[in-house]
Amino acid sequence: MMKALNIGATGMIAQERELHTISNNLSNVNTFAFKKDRNHFQDLLYHQTITPGTETSVATAVPVGLQQGYGVKHVATQKQFTQGTLSHTENELDLSIDGDGFFMVRMPNNQIAYTRDGAWSKDINGRIVTADGYPLEPQVVIPQNATKISIGERGVVQIFFDGVVEPDQIGNIQLAQFINPQGLNPVGKNLFTQSASSGNPAIADPGEQGNGLIGQGFIELSNVSLVEEMVGMISAQRAYEANSKSIRTSDSMLDTAVNLIRS
Repeated sequence: MMKALNIGATGMIAQERELHTISNNLSNVNTFAFKKDRNHFQDLLYHQTITPGTETSVATAVPVGLQQGYGVKHVATQKQFTQGTLSHTENELDLSIDGDGFFMVRMPNNQIAYTRDGAWSKDINGRIVTADGYPLEPQVVIPQNATKISIGERGVVQIFFDGVVEPDQIGNIQLAQFINPQGLNPVGKNLFTQSASSGNPAIADPGEQGNGLIGQGFIELSNVSLVEEMVGMISAQRAYEANSKSIRTSDSMLDTAVNLIRS
């Protein structure tokens, strides 16, 4: 069988996966704090007919080799943790991180998950929770009779009551950082979990040890660029068509060879 058929097939599979990634990015363009994905591709092993530097005589060697490639493979999908635009919402439980770091969330299985999504709410017990009801870690509970919530850029949570001038401090929001955030495991619901590749979390207050500052009344938007993704989609489509054409051309050449033998 002509090798170009298989080589073209690997190219079509690679571009199909590229389109899949672009589609996922575009579908999450309005997802709070969503981080876009980027694919990594590698060329496959080469058949070495002549290795570069092979001696042709006692005093001479070939300057270049003779190799034949076997196509491409998809090796990784990497999260891009560039910061998204901060949108002003005036909601006192909307929090953004201006810089590095992740909010911590306690999941139902008691595992700690990490997120950049700062669209928080209060549950029936007054706890600050995600849209799915997962509480912020460390836990912060807002009393029912509190009239105002103030969250400073350093993560200090204060509440005000009617008729009382001085606020009460009820908690402190901390952030986590990882030596390799691209190694975090995305589990959906805008959450990530620790993996062997991400390393252990370094937990500190906002503004300390490289952590960003918290902005109350702001929300981080997706870092997906519609223009870049649309250009990438066109490029993937054209590359897919080109690879399919190489398969059709190979098939045509095989057909010519078969007909030549028959004639």
